[in-house]
Amino acid sequence: MRATTAVPAALVATGAATVAYAGLVERTHWTLRRFDVSVLPPGSAPLTVLQLSDLHMTAGQRSKQEWVAGLADLRPDLVITTGDNLAGMDAVPATLRALEPLMDLPGAFVLASNDYYAPRPKNPLKYFKTNHKRVHGDPLPWRELRNGMTGRGWLDLTNGTGALTVAGTRIAFAGVDDPHLKRDRYDLVAGPADQSADVRIGLVHSPEPRVLDRFAADGYDLLLCGHTHGGQLRVPFYGALVTNCGIDRQHVRWLHRWTPPSAGHPTGTWLHVSAGLGTSPYAPLRFACPPEATLLTLTAR
Repeated sequence: MRATTAVPAALVATGAATVAYAGLVERTHWTLRRFDVSVLPPGSAPLTVLQLSDLHMTAGQRSKQEWVAGLADLRPDLVITTGDNLAGMDAVPATLRALEPLMDLPGAFVLASNDYYAPRPKNPLKYFKTNHKRVHGDPLPWRELRNGMTGRGWLDLTNGTGALTVAGTRIAFAGVDDPHLKRDRYDLVAGPADQSADVRIGLVHSPEPRVLDRFAADGYDLLLCGHTHGGQLRVPFYGALVTNCGIDRQHVRWLHRWTPPSAGHPTGTWLHVSAGLGTSPYAPLRFACPPEATLLTLTAR
């Protein structure tokens, strides 16, 4: 009997230790990823792009706020945020304070579900159901967030287009609202990407293949997304259990080639899916997938 009961006890202890690590250690192990992406014209100087996603900020998350603000010391050429910035009604001032040093730099953004609606408690098993019913939380003050960023000169690409010249490089942008809420309106930005620009970048929060395919077909060089949290809870040697969207597990985080049928590029487009910096307040765990921002160095083809 002693040997029989020892195994369940060991499993319980291992499970408790794993949950403690995921909730108390890894969840705040802020990490900076770096990738090089060869998308600029031959002979171009490198251009650095800092991507932030899925902050899920609450007013009391001082450690996260200080870490994000400190990223300004990297002096990136461009800052991109791909949505889900908020996780509470009082989070806008704290989020804007965290972004304040970065807003001295050129920037662009799209919004997403957790900018519009507060998180709600939910059964985590719902994430394993493709078409589970979504129930929105209370409306969040997203206009205050948007106005805070546009007031500092950042481009709002939520179902819109725009252009910036950064460090002598002309960038053409297009972005859509969150496909996870079916708020994307790609027809508003559709058409061949601006071939007179040095590089063409598409933004969308949730990396839904139907949207990525259209960006790629229109000839965008680089697509920036978030939403998946990299799976948030990953199994070593297996990876993410779920992606929480239509993208496959292989593309749930980091840098990949995306090659749909009839793409504008014969070899497809670069896709970067950020694993993000936050969690829902009701599921404050990350395992084998630390919270992260990404510094992308765009280099010459």
